[in-house]
Amino acid sequence: MNESRPEVEIASAAPEAEHVSVSTIADSSAAPPDAADDETRTPRRRAKHYRRRQHHGLVGLAIVLLIAAALAITLRLFVVQTFFVPTGSMLPTLQIYDRILVLKVGYTIHRGDIVVFRQPPKDTTDLDHEDLVKRVIGLPGETISSNGNTVYINGKPLAEPWLPKGTVLGQPIATQTIPQGDYFMMGDNRSESDDSRDWGPLPARLIIGKVLVVIWRHGRPAFHIQ
Repeated sequence: MNESRPEVEIASAAPEAEHVSVSTIADSSAAPPDAADDETRTPRRRAKHYRRRQHHGLVGLAIVLLIAAALAITLRLFVVQTFFVPTGSMLPTLQIYDRILVLKVGYTIHRGDIVVFRQPPKDTTDLDHEDLVKRVIGLPGETISSNGNTVYINGKPLAEPWLPKGTVLGQPIATQTIPQGDYFMMGDNRSESDDSRDWGPLPARLIIGKVLVVIWRHGRPAFHIQ
């Protein structure tokens, strides 16, 4: 009986060892329970993430466009604005159909500046254009007059380097004192310009802004600082 016990123990141990090894191999080779689901869900998650990013991108672009439009409107209303030159009254400085950039805030007016302004009430010669462009010749409180082709300010001849040599004045300037807050405006094309000689000094409240630069001339971009 002592010899039979070891045989039983060996016989019973062998199947148990074999069962354990087979179970271990089977467990190690089997796929995790959620692996198949993860593989099918991953493309969906990526597509959903892409759509979310695309939506955020479109929203961001819309916000940028709205801000840009608001800035453009604000600039046009309050800071700068483009105008076109409809007539030849400012030749040769400004050509007909020139596009000009006008500063509407933060400027001071000096003699010789070119400005855009609303049509004066006394101007009945040009009913086709609401806005006009001329050069500032006389300042508030000054006495202006002319003799021949020369303009006089407070009895002294005015040097006008912006005019070509030999420019003809055309209609003379009646001697007058410019009221405070008004400016005496003239076109560079003196003999063809309707200006303060016709409708009187211009009230400052009608001035829209100061011409900075010509940005378009003869059908192409230009950059002529005034």
